[in-house]
Amino acid sequence: MEKLISNYNQVQIKSLPEKYIFPPEKRPGKLPVSACKFVPVIDLDEAAGDNRAAISQKILKASQEFGFFQVVNHGVPEDLMKDTMRMFKEFFELPAEDKAIFYTEDARSKKHCKLYPSSLIYATEDIHLWRDNLKHDCHPLEKCILDWPVKPTRYRQIVGSYAAEVTKLAPRILELVCEGLGLESGYFEGKLGEVTTLSVNHYPPCPDPSLALGLSKHCDPNLITILLQDDVCGLQIFKDNEWIGVEPVPNAFVVNIGYQLQIMSNNKLKSVEHRAVTNSRTARTSAAFFFNPSDDIMIEPAKALVNASNPQVFRAFQYIEFLRNYITRNGSDDDALEHFKLRA
Repeated sequence: MEKLISNYNQVQIKSLPEKYIFPPEKRPGKLPVSACKFVPVIDLDEAAGDNRAAISQKILKASQEFGFFQVVNHGVPEDLMKDTMRMFKEFFELPAEDKAIFYTEDARSKKHCKLYPSSLIYATEDIHLWRDNLKHDCHPLEKCILDWPVKPTRYRQIVGSYAAEVTKLAPRILELVCEGLGLESGYFEGKLGEVTTLSVNHYPPCPDPSLALGLSKHCDPNLITILLQDDVCGLQIFKDNEWIGVEPVPNAFVVNIGYQLQIMSNNKLKSVEHRAVTNSRTARTSAAFFFNPSDDIMIEPAKALVNASNPQVFRAFQYIEFLRNYITRNGSDDDALEHFKLRA
């Protein structure tokens, strides 16, 4: 528990501990990062009318160019989003003894709610991330929620309602992706995204943000991710050989393409590298909702997207094979897709 940054006395932290200092080539540095004004913000209300085809094309274009987009008017109540974020922030402010029941450093832990510092390989990783993480299993929700926190008051009720709403939002977005790609309706439904996880990252103020990272650069291994941000900047995407900040938009979700969508689209969509940086003034909290395939599901490019002009890029595989390969790489910069590409 003493390893949780949220338990530190921030006044006493005068310098960054050595185990949190990244090598020079991986540090965010002190140069300012421009805020991205161009990550598309898409109004999902417009998908209900005559503009549906145009909205699906906007999502397709954003997924090809950025691997990211933001959605507004998505149907998740704004008050519920605010209450959920408040629950997360209040949880990390709880006394250490109230959080201890969820604490683990065991990557094999079967708990449906896990609190850990940096990552689940804290004991073996070379450099720690400047974050604490609270990970909730969400499938099946009615079972997993019984292991979630009861403090702060109404945590399970509020976060459970939020999880149910976001779980309904993902299929709507994926259906628009289907339409943009020209795939049959419901192509991404069922076991392709039924295993859901809610991962809450808390990044306390950092003594030297130029040397540390809240999250190292990576692409998500799953199908799609729906991210709730607070109003503090920290998310950055790598585009055109530079890091660009994704500014929080009030009441919006950030959506990013996972590796499995890139594979099933036969490389039409892109999973883009991103990271989280810290700051020295204000804590930041974000909550990523991951939609993952079942371990045994077969993943391969959609046959409708493979032809003589667009030959199949990836071989078929079970998702568990991909996940094991991804975890083995331990967030390395190597191309996690290379192992699954067909050889000429």
